[in-house]
Amino acid sequence: ILTPGQLFISCREPFDADEYIERLAWRTPGGGSKGGAEAFDPKRLLEEFENHIEELKHLDEKIQRRVEKLEHQCHREAKEFAHKVQDLQRSNQVAFQHFQELDEHISYVATKVCHLGDQLEGVNTPRQRAVEAQRLMTYFNEFLDGELRSDVFNNPEKIKEAADIIQKLHLIAQELPFDRFADVKAKIASKYHDLERQLIQEFTAAQRRGEIGRMQEVAAVLLHFKGYAHCVDVYIKQCQEGAYMRSDVFEDTALLCQRVNKQVGEVFQSPETVMAKLIQNIFENKLQAHVKEKLDETRRSDVEQYLKNLYDLYTRTTALASKLTEFNLGSDKHTFLSKLIKNIFSTYLESYIEMEKDYLRTRSAMILQRYYDSKNHQKRPQGGGSIQELKERIRQRTNLPLGPSIDTHGETFLSQEVVVNLLQETRHAFERCNRLSDPSDLPKNAFSIFLLLVEHLCMDHIDYALEIGLSAIPSADAKNANLYFLDVVQQANTIFHLFDKQFNDHLMPLISSSPKLTECLHKKKEVIEQMEVKLDTGIDRTLNCMVGQMKHILATEQKKTDFRPEDENNVMIQCTAACSKVCVYVSRQVERVRKSMDGKNVDTVLTELGVRFHRLIHEHLQQYSYSSMGGMLAICDVAEYRKSAKDFRVPLVLQLFDTLHALCNLLVVAPDNLKQVCSGEQLTNLDRNLLHAFVQLRVDYRQARLGRHFS
Repeated sequence: ILTPGQLFISCREPFDADEYIERLAWRTPGGGSKGGAEAFDPKRLLEEFENHIEELKHLDEKIQRRVEKLEHQCHREAKEFAHKVQDLQRSNQVAFQHFQELDEHISYVATKVCHLGDQLEGVNTPRQRAVEAQRLMTYFNEFLDGELRSDVFNNPEKIKEAADIIQKLHLIAQELPFDRFADVKAKIASKYHDLERQLIQEFTAAQRRGEIGRMQEVAAVLLHFKGYAHCVDVYIKQCQEGAYMRSDVFEDTALLCQRVNKQVGEVFQSPETVMAKLIQNIFENKLQAHVKEKLDETRRSDVEQYLKNLYDLYTRTTALASKLTEFNLGSDKHTFLSKLIKNIFSTYLESYIEMEKDYLRTRSAMILQRYYDSKNHQKRPQGGGSIQELKERIRQRTNLPLGPSIDTHGETFLSQEVVVNLLQETRHAFERCNRLSDPSDLPKNAFSIFLLLVEHLCMDHIDYALEIGLSAIPSADAKNANLYFLDVVQQANTIFHLFDKQFNDHLMPLISSSPKLTECLHKKKEVIEQMEVKLDTGIDRTLNCMVGQMKHILATEQKKTDFRPEDENNVMIQCTAACSKVCVYVSRQVERVRKSMDGKNVDTVLTELGVRFHRLIHEHLQQYSYSSMGGMLAICDVAEYRKSAKDFRVPLVLQLFDTLHALCNLLVVAPDNLKQVCSGEQLTNLDRNLLHAFVQLRVDYRQARLGRHFS
């Protein structure tokens, strides 16, 4: 049996009374509720509970006494700790008072020391000045006597001290009257220049040896001499020796400045001034000479190479200037570098845009002329206000054949190679313009280049080809006409896409934020509209030729006996030969239109061609009279035409041929069913006169008195 204390320890935290009782009962012999080795004994369990309760009471009293003892001890220690804290506070207060007294005493002593120092300085400064004045007077007397006896002037190792003395004597000598001290002033000046020369030589020698410390000492001494600027010049000249061994002057300059920048900071007291002077020297000598040599040799002889060199040199110079901004060159280094660049290129940039335009004009004309020469073509002059122009306007507006058409033998006089060359030259011009133009002149210069592109590409090439193409379109009644204008349309469309891409990619960024944008867009719109008028005119006349060719096929191939066969019992129900040839021709032309155009233009042109095709067939069918079997053949022809109409992929054209097919049913339907057919879905909305006209084409119209069905 466990004691209460042991049982407490065996219980899990937190304490649970029910669990505690269960453990006690389980550990008591005969106390188990489910039987086991011994039977359940309530008396023994009660006795065990009573004994355990007594033990718990004793344990409680024991713990309570221990708690009271610990509480008493805690109160006693708390009082002792409080007394210790009070003692420490009193000690701290006393120490703080002592510290304040010590601080006041230190302040008092410091004040006295400062006052004493001021008094000593007030006495010592005049004394030092007097000593310095006496020393200078001694040296001055040596110059008066004409004999320099002092070691400082004769010992080369004391050149630094001698320089300090002679610099001060030189300042004093300048205040003396010339008539009485001319000789001594000359001697001092001579010694001044002699020491200055020796210091510069010493600096140069130290620079050659790479002795940075000695260079720094000499530069500090020379700082108060007039020859300090000469010392800087010598340093700049000497550090460039051997720096330009390669052919790339820009890369050599960047490496030189990178190397010198660190050394300048160690040697000179104002490194930013020295570095700026070095860069100015390089720009005004090395770079300017390099630019002049490169540009002057090609300016007269090779304008193309001159413009390329100018662009390359200016680009590399500005890139070099960007690298140099990482060095300390003073407060406004960007303005400083911009002025250096302007001084080099100003004479070239002033005439740049005129040379660019002259070159682009000459180069574009040469590209075009070389192309026309390769075609053995003598370009026709495009005069304004002439009889020829009046004829062309009448031709465009009326489609009247004013004179014979030109045979181009299938040549479109458009070349993608020519266009690519023109656009490439213009792209290079835009790039140079962007780099070389002043920001205020950039939009104006870019616009002038754009006008040259319009002149040579759009007018001299595309517009000229359209003029030739229009002149080459045969009349509508020509036989076996070759229609090359659609090839012109296809190539002109491709070329204009390239032109539009360059407009957006290269011109727009240069003018997008300037008033020139409006002018450019207006000019582009004007050119587009001008070409669209000629394209529309040419397409319209080409469609007329297509319809004329169909009409010629029908006129030569279609016979009156096709629809009134002599032996109606021995006729094959199939389309006529004329219909087959027309359908083949139409399919070929539809395919040509699809290849020549893109986007909505395909549907627009095919719609117009389909409407004219339908009109031609409609008028053609009304020229014949039809027997019953002939009507079936006409329906076969129209069905074949309708198949060709499906190739157009235009709902309107297909609808027109569906209606025409329904009209042809009037040629074969029984007389009693005419009214019913005319009331059908496809014919009910047509004009009654049109329906009547088709019925009149029947051979049996008069015999069967079919006119009464329309009364």
